[in-house]
Amino acid sequence: MDTYDNLKQGEKGAWVSIVAYIILSVFKISMGYITGSEALTADGINNTTDIIVSLAVLIGLRISRKPPDEDHPYGHLRAETIASLVASFIMFAAGIQVLIQAGQSFLASDRQAPDMLAGWVALIAAVCMWGVYLYNHRLAKRINNQSLMAAAYDNRSDALVSIGAAVGIFGSRLGFPILDPIAAFAVGLVICKTAWSIFSEATHALTDGFDEKRLQVFQETVRKTPGVKGIKDIRARVHGSSVLLDVVVEVSAELSVEQSHHISDDIERRMHVKHSINNVHVHIEPYSEGQRS
Repeated sequence: MDTYDNLKQGEKGAWVSIVAYIILSVFKISMGYITGSEALTADGINNTTDIIVSLAVLIGLRISRKPPDEDHPYGHLRAETIASLVASFIMFAAGIQVLIQAGQSFLASDRQAPDMLAGWVALIAAVCMWGVYLYNHRLAKRINNQSLMAAAYDNRSDALVSIGAAVGIFGSRLGFPILDPIAAFAVGLVICKTAWSIFSEATHALTDGFDEKRLQVFQETVRKTPGVKGIKDIRARVHGSSVLLDVVVEVSAELSVEQSHHISDDIERRMHVKHSINNVHVHIEPYSEGQRS
């Protein structure tokens, strides 16, 4: 299965998230107003932002599937990263709104504990979202899709947020009504934290940043390839869910062009098998005994 088939498979996970978030957000917000629970309402608003994030992932995956053209020789794989960046701004705005509403409720003098039903709604929603997380996590792992994996972790955090909301609601029913707005405020913080994480990861990828430890693992794989005498340079960058790797290796100056080409092919094969990297550019240079590897 190639990169574009993987992207098509990833759309299924995005659609599962979208449908789940639409149902849960409508249910939570309506029940939040009915039961008077700030925490459940905030959790529902959190899910509405997740709809936007899932739509961004879906749109990004759709655009990323477009083949390379004259203006985009490397393809359109970065579209999903750009979509994630836009979604982070929307999520952050929603998080601020939840924090403001929770703060106003916290300062209110006529605070009342919500109905116990709100807590059970939150728990049921947590179970449903955990199921969505398991589905997307397994799919993302199978097709090696980073954006869907990030969406899966967002699903998991949403399940944990719902559990936290339920704890706040049940706590308020036990005689601590202040726990409900505190839980709502905590949900707002989680939304902002998730938005910041998505923003940081997207901007790091768009500015060609790459994990140094991961690059060192790639370097070891190249170094252990038979025929490689040394590595002069190795660079990697993220292109959507794919990794583009450029490496300059030194081989014996006595090798023929065909033999050097076989080493290059071996490096590409190893990077694909061990690290699922399909885009590897290898430059060969001669190595002499007087040089350091």
